[in-house]
Amino acid sequence: MSEAIERAADILAQAKSVVALTGAGISVESGIPPFRGKGGLWETMDPMAVAHIDAFLDNPKRVWELLIKDMKTILDKARPNAGHTGLVELERLGRLQTIITQNVDGLHQMAGSSDVIEFHGNFAWQRCLDCGQRVSTAGINLAQIPPQCSCGGVLRPDCVFFGEMIPPAALVRSQRVSAACDVMLVIGTSATVQPAASMPFIAKDNGAVIIEINPEPTPLTGHISSLPLMGGGVSIMPRLVAAVRKRLNSP
Repeated sequence: MSEAIERAADILAQAKSVVALTGAGISVESGIPPFRGKGGLWETMDPMAVAHIDAFLDNPKRVWELLIKDMKTILDKARPNAGHTGLVELERLGRLQTIITQNVDGLHQMAGSSDVIEFHGNFAWQRCLDCGQRVSTAGINLAQIPPQCSCGGVLRPDCVFFGEMIPPAALVRSQRVSAACDVMLVIGTSATVQPAASMPFIAKDNGAVIIEINPEPTPLTGHISSLPLMGGGVSIMPRLVAAVRKRLNSP
């Protein structure tokens, strides 16, 4: 592993444009359970029944009680971990330009990352179904379910539900930065859910080196990612950042 981290540091230190693609795995170590995979929320509930836009519009009270209320409680307590702060350090070292994230927890921004493309929106905000006003999730009082806007309209997370489109601007810009980068860091995602899953392929097709940080092999490993670093972001990122910093400080 040490040799692989050193190789990755060499590549990052010499890179001209680096993009990171992150998924649920980077936030698991902040206490946020994933939606998919082992231990994920969808093992205990049907996503079509609680996370589809039609289910929400049909019965917002039920969806708030079964899913969104507990998500708010978890995310209110969550804080960035060493995986998130490691990406901030790479940005400060001039080694990372943009993060594309599938997460809705806002932890990249909380950690200090300045350019984050949110594929699925951000749970830090709620949006009124009637007037469109955005309200901070942290300030919502759960005494009333579903919570309401000052206009009386029902509030919904400013995230992408099943059955809704990825924000076009996020998709187009993600494709553009993926095609332009010469290194992509893939952290905490198996990259199997489209359209985010296409970003490593776009980068690879345009000559980028894919460095993968995941605790277990994924469909990307050895096929798209030419340099897998097997481990969680909390354990790998501080070592990787230290190795990059050492190279940049060398004469």
